[in-house]
Amino acid sequence: MAKDKKKRKEIKRKLLHKYRLVILNESTFEEKISFKLSRLNVFVTGMLFIIVLIGFTTLLIAFTPLREYIPGYSSTRLKRQATELTYKTDSLVNVLNYTNGYLDNVRKVLRGDIENNEANRDSLFEQYKLDPSTVDLTPIRQDLLLREEVELEDKYNLFERNIENVGTLLFSPLSGTLSQRFDPKTKHYAVDVVAPKDSPVKSIADGTVLFAEWTSETGYVIIIEHQDGLTSVYKHNGSLSKSQGDLVKVGEVIASIGNTGELTTGPHLHFELWRKGKPVDPLNYIDFD
Repeated sequence: MAKDKKKRKEIKRKLLHKYRLVILNESTFEEKISFKLSRLNVFVTGMLFIIVLIGFTTLLIAFTPLREYIPGYSSTRLKRQATELTYKTDSLVNVLNYTNGYLDNVRKVLRGDIENNEANRDSLFEQYKLDPSTVDLTPIRQDLLLREEVELEDKYNLFERNIENVGTLLFSPLSGTLSQRFDPKTKHYAVDVVAPKDSPVKSIADGTVLFAEWTSETGYVIIIEHQDGLTSVYKHNGSLSKSQGDLVKVGEVIASIGNTGELTTGPHLHFELWRKGKPVDPLNYIDFD
């Protein structure tokens, strides 16, 4: 016990024993600077210096670009580029999906394929059935006046035409003879107009060219998108005057009559008119005479 106590006193004495650190001029031995030190002071000062050095180094690495030179740390610039590329890739995937859907619709137009959506008419009109006994069918005075006005107009109406929800008639792309009419039963969603070869084919309205290329079955084809959900298709052309993305005006020449493609039977225009994704009879919109 006494030995341990004596040993601790000896260690304490050594730690607290004072030493003098003197800096002398080598030539004159003149004392310049002197320090009183102990082993404990040197140890504490050294530990504090090491702790400060470690903290400064950590801050320097954490908040400066120097950390990029240490293995295991990624570059901030590379992270930013990776994030930007991720956003661009996501946008490109959306654009690609939209483009693929658009091309599928164009292919359907070129092939003349549409979905045959059948519905049960009874189920559609079931919700609109009314009990006649609960409805007052006695015509009012305004109704009678309107009927008389309509009957008077129909009396002097020499021409009747089945126009489907059209505000204005469209410009005729070509003047010629109809060789085949619109017939959904045979999947002929167009009218064929016979005309001399190289006759100009014109746009039916203002629009944008969606497709203008060669196809093996229908030759030179041009498709134009118009307002109000209208799309016009011109097939079997001899040549095309417009390219994809061009803006066209009503009556502007876009192609010429030809006899191109495997399914052609002579110089003519195979003209299709689509409204909101459905084929419609062009004769309800255009006068080809």
